[in-house]
Amino acid sequence: MFNGGGNMAGMMKKVQKMQNEMKKMQDDLKKRTVEVSSGGGAVKIVMDGEKQVQNLVIAPAAVDPEDIEMLQDLLSAAFNEATKKVDEMMAAEMGKLTSGLGLPPGLL
Repeated sequence: MFNGGGNMAGMMKKVQKMQNEMKKMQDDLKKRTVEVSSGGGAVKIVMDGEKQVQNLVIAPAAVDPEDIEMLQDLLSAAFNEATKKVDEMMAAEMGKLTSGLGLPPGLL
């Protein structure tokens, strides 16, 4: 009655190939970095694909003992933007890998 064994084996090979490609892509993305700044360059952050900060630069002009809140806001903005850029980078690359599968968004 069910004679799809050959198709199932072919599909499993495709899935395995896609998993291998996804693993390779994820490993590659972990090594990539994004760079962002806030406050017109007063704070700069370089973050890798694992969301680990690789570099943080604070301009001396941004360090005002009378206005610590401004520096905190600049740091928060830079960290948030860097995290967002890493997420966007990951999503864009995953979209390239899964675009031909016809899967609903967010399934993988």
